Amino acid sequence: MTAAAIAAEPRVVLSARGLGKDFAGFTAVNDVNLDVHHARIHALIGPNGAGKTTVFNLLTKFLQPTRGTITLMGTDITRMRPDAVARRGLVRSFQISAVFPQLTVLDNIRVALQRPAGLHVQFWRPLRALDVLNGRAEALIADLGLAPWRDIRAADLSYGRKRVLEIATTLALDPEVLLLDEPMAGMGHEDVQTVAGIIREVARQRPVLMVEHNLSVVADICHHVTVLQRGEILAEGDYATVAADPRVRSAYMGSEA
Repeated sequence: MTAAAIAAEPRVVLSARGLGKDFAGFTAVNDVNLDVHHARIHALIGPNGAGKTTVFNLLTKFLQPTRGTITLMGTDITRMRPDAVARRGLVRSFQISAVFPQLTVLDNIRVALQRPAGLHVQFWRPLRALDVLNGRAEALIADLGLAPWRDIRAADLSYGRKRVLEIATTLALDPEVLLLDEPMAGMGHEDVQTVAGIIREVARQRPVLMVEHNLSVVADICHHVTVLQRGEILAEGDYATVAADPRVRSAYMGSEA
């Protein structure tokens, strides 16, 4: 690689080296090396049981690695607690939508904004104290196309809109890295296209690492793809590269490739 190409390469924000996890003698993840670059969408794909969610849980410290190191913006976070990692800007979503069903879209986002604004521990203040968050909340609602549902309860949203709201609440935390666990799961075609466009826009300002089974979405929006099989990296590169790999076609993509 030339010096110019190296200079043009986006910086690495999240990195793992030699990452491994054993459970009672079973190796779920083994020797995984991963670099997630700024303003890039990185997909983690593979068949069921390949270790994708385990890697997510290791990166976000919901699980402690058996071996290996994890760095976030150059700081070793390998032994940090999940809450400490989240405060440093590593924020994730989950496969099951996690919003407050009885709150409106606006209030869900205002709740999420309380932590970065330092209001989450000031329980004695009157409710109107949260009005200072309205500007940022309204901006997120507009940016993510949620304005028509601003005053609708989350429980009354479609599944796809709930996922968009969840992305909005994670963005309210102003993450350095956004990790999305199967963001398209259970969505219809129209919602998939909407959420894919939102993720593309989100990645203009921060890196996104996503576990995703929808290969059309991966091919359309992801800059880099890492394929896992039995807890190890089988292949990586852009989508065209991994889709052409016979091992990947056999292990995961099959006729879909």
